[in-house]
Amino acid sequence: QVQLVESGGGLVQSGGSLRLSCAASENIFNFNFMEWYRQAPGKERELVARINVGGKINYADFVKGRFTISRDGAKNTVYLHMNSLKSEDTAVYYCAADRDLGVPISEYAYWGQGTQVTVSS
Repeated sequence: QVQLVESGGGLVQSGGSLRLSCAASENIFNFNFMEWYRQAPGKERELVARINVGGKINYADFVKGRFTISRDGAKNTVYLHMNSLKSEDTAVYYCAADRDLGVPISEYAYWGQGTQVTVSS
């Protein structure tokens, strides 16, 4: 049973930084991609950043220049480095992964439990 465990969330002031971690229970290169999503109260879950097995990275426009996704294969961990945080970044952040391409989000095989990020203004 694959597990994804997020950590690193918390309360931070506007303009501050946090680093989220997503630790996988197996080699992260077994997944075709790993993604960070977030969901704020009353809003849809939205994609924040994505890294595929080959290292290609994509970001949502609203985090470009502020957030960085990275990975450490030796630790089977993907990170989300968040800088210049804004109150609108407040959400539960989730890590997701799948071994296959072209899978709709509703069918992703693996999700973490989420970690709360709260940015105070």
